[in-house]
Amino acid sequence: MIQDEDLLLALLNSAPIIDGVKVDGLQGSAGREFVQRFGGTGSKTEIAHLQQMRSALHEVIRDRGDAYAALGSLIRDAILTPEVTPTGIRWELHTPPAERLAVRAAMAWSDVMERMPGRLRPCANTECNLFLIDHSRPGSAKWCSMTTCGNRMKVRTHAHRRRER
Repeated sequence: MIQDEDLLLALLNSAPIIDGVKVDGLQGSAGREFVQRFGGTGSKTEIAHLQQMRSALHEVIRDRGDAYAALGSLIRDAILTPEVTPTGIRWELHTPPAERLAVRAAMAWSDVMERMPGRLRPCANTECNLFLIDHSRPGSAKWCSMTTCGNRMKVRTHAHRRRER
């Protein structure tokens, strides 16, 4: 199966909140660079598919609304065909070129959910729009980044405790 964890996490985290405003990292030249980094062309159609996939994956991971139906509609035309080789079976993805990266991201989500259940999750900072894949042994990571959200949340908790005294 295709393992594209880097693509998945980059796509999920391409809509950060900066100074209280959600920023779309798939727009403009940043979007074209993003797509090209993962082997795409950077076409408007390709970026639009990635934006739709990002939105669907955000909803699925947060378990909101009819997220699974939306995700299903985005991948319904994708086909995997097997090729038997001396080293095993290699799966070939067939989908329109503009949808390929989005489908790869969905496949990576499925792979992560199967291999590491419960390890893909939103940052515990409710003011953050980023996600993490927890590779720690105990599986207790909470924040997208310890240096940003982790420290902020710990400072808030400490300040809250001091006020309660």
